[in-house]
Amino acid sequence: MKIIGITGGVGCGKSEVLAFIEKNYDAAVVRADEVGRDLMRPGTDCTRQILALFGGKAADDSGKLDRAWIADQIFHDPEKRDALNAIVHPAVRREVCRLIEQNRACGWKYFFLESAILIEADYRDICDEIWYIYADVPVRLERLRAGRDYTHEKSMAVMENQLSEEVFRNACDAVIDNSGAFEETAEQIEAQMKKLET
Repeated sequence: MKIIGITGGVGCGKSEVLAFIEKNYDAAVVRADEVGRDLMRPGTDCTRQILALFGGKAADDSGKLDRAWIADQIFHDPEKRDALNAIVHPAVRREVCRLIEQNRACGWKYFFLESAILIEADYRDICDEIWYIYADVPVRLERLRAGRDYTHEKSMAVMENQLSEEVFRNACDAVIDNSGAFEETAEQIEAQMKKLET
């Protein structure tokens, strides 16, 4: 089973790429964000540690974490962000490794792992290849406006908090340009999948 990491900045269209792969190839697809959300359910070890870090305001009366509130806290506080990452990232990595083995046992040909922070979280040693999903900034801004109702300012602030295009390109094995019509993106995915066969 080949393990492919999928990464890229906000608004680059990683979800669209994954949906295409899931539909057209013998591939298990795991999104690190969803793994993280699952690990942060009420009563989990992760949630207990996060509440100890942020205090009671971080959750509602049922114990469910207020992810928007936490995101707001860490956006302007690098120390808190690092402390949160030190709780969540190792837990997500352990669960991803478990899912890789589980899916390997199921006989999948490919395992695709998507995360915007694949490079920062150092998944290179887990992945056979990492693909960078790229899109031009104006395209990303429009997607974020239409899909998430982000203002221009919010989109730019989030983008500036992520790795630069240069860092993504240098760290990844392949670049999929998802700026234009998805038919063009699909052709690039198909070309990369053919390379995996060789």
